[in-house]
Amino acid sequence: MGQRPIQIRRSGRPAALLGLLLTLASATSAFAVGTPEQRRACTPDVYRLCAGEIPNVRAITECLRRQKASLSEACRAVFEQ
Repeated sequence: MGQRPIQIRRSGRPAALLGLLLTLASATSAFAVGTPEQRRACTPDVYRLCAGEIPNVRAITECLRRQKASLSEACRAVFEQ
């Protein structure tokens, strides 16, 4: 009777959200930690435009700035604060 291998589900989402939190915190000095609204505004853009940079916070921030023209209105507003 063989044992079934243990399946470990890896999700980059927690690390990505932490990275996004830190990214938003470094995006502007106006706030020390991104608010839940700011994180919600930019999370889709991070996954859509900068997923390859996760979890490198600086790279995500630079990527979002480079992609400013492609950001959603909500995320663009976060970076313009």
